[in-house]
Amino acid sequence: MPQLEDTRFRLMNAGLNLIQQALSIFDSDLRLALCNRRYQEMFGFPDDFVQPGVSFEDTIRYLVERGEYGPVDDPAEAIRSRVEAARAFVPHYMERRRANGRWISVEGAPLAQGGWVTVYTDITEVKLQEQLLRSRSEELSGELLKHAERLGLANRELAAANARLEETKRELVEMEARTRLTAEMMPAHIAHMNRDLHYTFSNRRLSSVLPGRPLDIVGLHASAALGGAFDKIVPSLELALQGKASVYEFTDDESGRRIRVAFTPDRVGDGPINGVYILSMDVTEETQARSALAQTRKRELAAQLSSGLAHDFGNLLTIILGLQGRLLRSADLPEEVAEIARSTMAAARRGGVLLDRIAQISGHREIRPGPTDLEALLDDLNMMASPSLPETTRLRVGIDGVLPPLMLDSGAVQDSLLNLILNARDALGTAPGTITLRARAVRDTWLEITVEDSGPGFSDKALAHGLEPFFTTKGGEGSGLGLAMVYDQITLCGGTVRLANRDKGGARVTLRLPLRPVRMHSAPDMVLLVEDNIAIREAVREMLRKLGHSVIEATSADEALQLAELPGISMVLSDINLPGEMSGLDLARHLRGRGIDRLWLMTALPTADPLRQAASAEFPVLGKPFAAADLLSRLNEAAA
Repeated sequence: MPQLEDTRFRLMNAGLNLIQQALSIFDSDLRLALCNRRYQEMFGFPDDFVQPGVSFEDTIRYLVERGEYGPVDDPAEAIRSRVEAARAFVPHYMERRRANGRWISVEGAPLAQGGWVTVYTDITEVKLQEQLLRSRSEELSGELLKHAERLGLANRELAAANARLEETKRELVEMEARTRLTAEMMPAHIAHMNRDLHYTFSNRRLSSVLPGRPLDIVGLHASAALGGAFDKIVPSLELALQGKASVYEFTDDESGRRIRVAFTPDRVGDGPINGVYILSMDVTEETQARSALAQTRKRELAAQLSSGLAHDFGNLLTIILGLQGRLLRSADLPEEVAEIARSTMAAARRGGVLLDRIAQISGHREIRPGPTDLEALLDDLNMMASPSLPETTRLRVGIDGVLPPLMLDSGAVQDSLLNLILNARDALGTAPGTITLRARAVRDTWLEITVEDSGPGFSDKALAHGLEPFFTTKGGEGSGLGLAMVYDQITLCGGTVRLANRDKGGARVTLRLPLRPVRMHSAPDMVLLVEDNIAIREAVREMLRKLGHSVIEATSADEALQLAELPGISMVLSDINLPGEMSGLDLARHLRGRGIDRLWLMTALPTADPLRQAASAEFPVLGKPFAAADLLSRLNEAAA
């Protein structure tokens, strides 16, 4: 592009040379950046003085020595004063008479990039007209002449001021556009309210922080723009209008997002408060991570406190069990004493179970989120829970809408839901009732799962303390760790647990987990699927199609080698055991030699089988059986 830049520079110079005024531009280092031909002609500069880089001091020295400013008593001081004035440059307009008798106006204005531009205009003709008018003073009033002269000077000064104002206006418009663009690129909502709580500015990001809110809110009252979130921030707004800055976090009920808002009073110095500046950010993921970290630290502390106690209690229980066992083995033991011994041993065993559960809730637990098909997970849960429910209890499980594969710790979720279903079963007792489990997405923030029953509901005490360890309403039959374990598992995953009662009677437990859809790292592929079992081939084909891939099928290695010649095939998924002389491993090696590098093998062989171990050493191997989520997870791992 150097040629284009050179062409533009020459065009600009040609245009500047056509104007009648002299023009010079000096940069912030007081060196000449640009001038036109009229500048050289007006002041008689040699060619060396109109080249870029000439210093302002050398230019002034040349003019002073030539007598441009008339007789000067101290040339060095005249040069120094003009250079110092240039360093502290301010916009100006002046008229002066040159040594050659001609008059010029000098108009200077600073540049946003640094430096200044000066325009010199020959106004000799205007001055001659003024002198001509003054020479005819017998016909015109002296006051009128003075007024005309002052008016002419004022008009010229006004024209110069208008030009500076126009340039300043243009710079302000550009600055405002840059500021607005920067604000709109911020991942936060930036706004200003006046004292009446009407928006006077917004970077149009409110709806990205608080979904469902209007996009254009300038002119709206805060209550109309924010909806239910307005009542939560009113105290902070009042503090800001009193001159106190603050930061406040709240949960938006409509979207479930966690929002952090900073309130800054709009005040200049000690002047009055004109409104409030507001910065709002979505900190949902940060809050989820913070909650999970806090729960992990609680578990670590609990583990430290309980490990020693559990060890000692375990020893005591072992001694009790041993002594009571010896007592029961006595031949002449009365039945009444034997019953006491048996009861003591049962209590000791129950204490051992309790210690195990304490170890589970306080010990180290690593969260392993993976691609999960929620519909399949809930179907499995239904099959596991139904046999443990009495015939009088009906279990309903469903999902509102369609959910994609999600990143979940399926084990933790399934254990928690099974625990809640069994708790609901115990609450219903022998009376007929219904347990309802529903899952839904709360916008793009949460996966919400509710477990409701038609039983008596939670007592006020249970609502207040139900999630605390060892709190139970089952008397001696309960350990008080069921809901606590649910709370522990869900919180470790970055979620929340809430207890409530239904309006129509019965209990409701609401779990919220971060809604994190599985992200595909690769574009849809043309997949060559090699499998001789028709049922397996159809099942895997549907999985691949559900993930967006196109599928070509083969039943043997020989058939696969022929189909691999087709254009567009980018991935191969083959069973290891295939009919014929070539195995799936042989096929993969052959295709790798042809340049196909995305090769997957699948097998039902155990991990210790030599053929599977050989395959795993060279290619990714997917063990059968597997679900669509497992397939997606492995494909994503390879793509990542």
